[in-house]
Parts: sequence; C-alpha cells; structure tokens
Amino acid sequence: MKRRAQPWLGTLVKISIGDADDVLAAAAFSAAFQQVELVHRLMSFHAADSDLGRINRAPAGSMVDIDPHTYTVLQAAMQVTAASAGLFDPRVAGRLVEWDMLPHSGPALPAYQPQRAAFSLNGEGQLQKLSADWLDLGGIAKGYAVDLAILSLQQSGVRQACVNAGGDLRVIGDSPCEILLRDPASPDNMAYKLSLQNQALATSASYFSLRRTEQGSYSALVNGQTGEPMLDAVSVSVTAESCMLADALTKVVMASGDAKHPCLAQFGAHALII
Repeated sequence: MKRRAQPWLGTLVKISIGDADDVLAAAAFSAAFQQVELVHRLMSFHAADSDLGRINRAPAGSMVDIDPHTYTVLQAAMQVTAASAGLFDPRVAGRLVEWDMLPHSGPALPAYQPQRAAFSLNGEGQLQKLSADWLDLGGIAKGYAVDLAILSLQQSGVRQACVNAGGDLRVIGDSPCEILLRDPASPDNMAYKLSLQNQALATSASYFSLRRTEQGSYSALVNGQTGEPMLDAVSVSVTAESCMLADALTKVVMASGDAKHPCLAQFGAHALII
C-alpha cells in the first residue's frame, strides 16, 4: 500500500493506493491532490477571492458567477437542507464567527435567523444572493473533495484506494478497509470498528472543537433549525455512496439525535451514533 498526505481543507488529507506501480501511483497521487486543492481554493471561507468569499461579500440581490464544482456543492446543500427541514444549513457562518470558530474582520454579520432563504441557483452557473447571510461549506465541501479525489484516482487507473480527509473518507476496490471510530468520551481511544468497501463514511463530533467560555459553551457544529451549538458527547458516522452526502448528513443526525432520520433513507444512507 502506497501512502501520501498533504494539508488541505483545514485537515490532513491522506491518500492510500493499493494496486499501482511507482510511476502510476506518483501520477495518480498528484492528480488526486490537485482535485482536493481545487475544492480548497474554490470553497475556502478564509480566502476573499474564493467562490465562497465572493458570495459572502456580494450584496443581497446580486448575481454571482460560480465554478461548476461550487454549484454542485451548493445544490447538494440545498437538497439536504430541504430534506432535513433545515437541520443542516450552510448559513451558519455568522454563528461560527460569533463563537470565534471562524475569522471575520469586516462589518457585523446579520443575526442568524433559522431557515431563512439565503440564495438560489439559476441552473446556469450563477447564484443569486437573497439575504446578507454568510455561508460556510465546511460541513459538506470536504466530503466533495474526497469524492473528486476518488474519481481522479479511478480515471488514473487505480482500482484499490482510500481517501481520508480528517475522518471523511471513501474506499474503492475489492478489498474491504478496516475503519476505527473514536470514543467520544475519550477521543484518544477507539470505540468501534467497521469494515468499509466501495463506500463513503463521514464522522462528526464536537470533542475537538468544544470550547467553554464565560459566555457559554460552543462547538463548530450548529443546529440549523435553532442556531444553537451541538454539544452532546456523542459522535455520528454516516455511510453513503457519496462522501459529500455522508458529510452533510452527519449534521442532520447529530442535530436530531435520530440514527434513523427519514432524510437518510432519501439519500440511501445509514447512520451510527456512539
């Protein structure tokens, strides 16, 4: 098994290839990491010139041209938001800025109003901004980057591989891959083992982002229906064909506490709560 890792998307992206010679593997690694870099560049909250940065800084009512990849992710985000009645919502950037989970040096963001429409897509590669809300795609774009990396590996001729972006991962090939899940009560220890084959898995938990201050307790996970932080000492893992959908659906299960939420069946996914 050949392995490479690079820092992207606020985490360490690891790619493992099991069936390629050195020449093929080198080219496949390079092409796959280029896809991860592309998602990072297009959907970074921190970069003012990213698609997401331009959307957030555009005035309400304006039209913004966006890359097809960004369009795909926003379209999927809208689908999960609608299917979950707003439990997943990409408009949570304002809350994360308020809790110092994301940086912001510009004018004050509007108060978060759950389930307010922030944008629409016109089917022609453009987004119309409907409100002043800022978006954060951290809850779905990482999974999409994993999907693009896997597609790139397949196009390079790789048949057995795993791409893991900080716990959002996808496996292809005939050989199952053993995955260990952390114990949310003791994150340095593993609590569960599962076998994954030709499938994606995403995990969300608050144990690494949990912050307690005099003003209250916060995490990087936000309940889209209420705007409140998700603080329960649990982890949620979702399996699906697409890592992008698995990534977003972990927030739905985390917010609802329901491992059989109807949203999962709609997307052919399954959940595990630890």
